[in-house]
Amino acid sequence: MTNTDTTARPRARTVAAPQIREHRIPAKNSKPYIAVEGPDGCLWFCESGASKIGRLDPKSYAFTEFDIPTPNATPIGIVVGPDNCLWFAEKGAHQIGRVTLRGEFTEFPLPTRYAGPDAMQLGPDGNVWFSETEVSQIGRITPDGKVTEFKDGITPGSKPLSIVVRDGALWFSEAAGSRVGRITVDGKVTEFPIPSHDSQPRAMVTHPDGSIWFVETSTNALGRIDREGRITEHPVPTPNASLRGVTVGADGDLWYTANFANKIGRMAPDGTVLGEYDIPTPGSGARCIAPMSDGRLFFTQWDAGLIGEVIPR
Repeated sequence: MTNTDTTARPRARTVAAPQIREHRIPAKNSKPYIAVEGPDGCLWFCESGASKIGRLDPKSYAFTEFDIPTPNATPIGIVVGPDNCLWFAEKGAHQIGRVTLRGEFTEFPLPTRYAGPDAMQLGPDGNVWFSETEVSQIGRITPDGKVTEFKDGITPGSKPLSIVVRDGALWFSEAAGSRVGRITVDGKVTEFPIPSHDSQPRAMVTHPDGSIWFVETSTNALGRIDREGRITEHPVPTPNASLRGVTVGADGDLWYTANFANKIGRMAPDGTVLGEYDIPTPGSGARCIAPMSDGRLFFTQWDAGLIGEVIPR
């Protein structure tokens, strides 16, 4: 890895290990992926293997599952839209879906065939934005279902993935391009190269300090891009951990999932790793990690068909 941040840091603070619980999803072969807190205070998540949208009540731990109308839709990304519905990407069906809190579905085909929609994000313009990984485009869908696609300025074959909002624009990771991209609401794109070659950036999150953090799956680090576009990289201690998800906890720390290492990690905003914690089920396939309003964190376990719960202490 090149240009890794090695600046001397203050001595790390001591933190207690979190409590980790696991909850079994009813559907077989559910393969849970992206999750988000819904307007009802429940955790909503995509079941990419079962072609369902799942909901977990964080108080009772009761699951509800809703069948997507299109079979084998392979839902991946999900976000709360401007209408308080859940909008999700149907990667296998090349559609955008919407489901109400009552489980009523609407689906919108994309103009580009085999686009492979993936991540979802509510934009500053009140529309839902999404990545089209297979065709290296960024899409936008209005609340009434009108789709616009943007490709100019995005490196061909770069495979955009995660999307976050900062400074009135959308920022996205380019998994095959080792870049972070920025697109304005009118479609102007700027790209920022990551120092490490073939870093495979994936999940992203905006920090309260205005920076954006992202996982670098192949270089075993978390990346940070500041408001000026400067990127620093912060390695994690477990080799070949296969980082997949990252979020910001109520404490301001970065919490991440390590797929191959089967751990949940915690990093301070200065890049100091505060701890890595074993997930109870071996080989669980940790993917997304999502914060809840009460300070708990939930993460998806793709291989095990579980929803994990992290209670910081």
